[in-house]
Amino acid sequence: MSSSERVFTEEQEALVVKSWSVMKKNSGELGLKFFLKIFEIAPSAQKLFSFLRDSTVPLEQNPKLKPHAMAVFVMTCESAVQLRKAGKVTVRESNLKKLGATHYRTGVANEHFEVTKFALLETIKEAVPDMWSPAMKDAWGEAYDQLVDAIKSEMKPSS
Repeated sequence: MSSSERVFTEEQEALVVKSWSVMKKNSGELGLKFFLKIFEIAPSAQKLFSFLRDSTVPLEQNPKLKPHAMAVFVMTCESAVQLRKAGKVTVRESNLKKLGATHYRTGVANEHFEVTKFALLETIKEAVPDMWSPAMKDAWGEAYDQLVDAIKSEMKPSS
């Protein structure tokens, strides 16, 4: 399915916006939780991060992990919130070309994106248990898939 055929409905947007407005103030903790889940499921993913490779401290004490995790979590959520308004995936932190090149260079594979999706949905489910529903899961899943499609389309050596 090409990304042009993918739909992100008004209902999905509303669910994403509603949950993000609750999570936003806690994005540091949630980002860290999100990354710790990724590494719990796929410990080998730690090798993709230069600042974790030579680290001797426990993951949650690594000074660079929390800011990085928070940036990724916020970028992912804000991209989801903007998706319908913008009509396409937009990222503020760095452009998609740069994101694609970085993911290419560090050797991020399809299964990493799958693990990350699972970890993201679990993190959101735990963050807003009263709001969580199959529809909300689908909404976040769709927004994430569109972001990944956009990153993947830029995953090539930087020229």
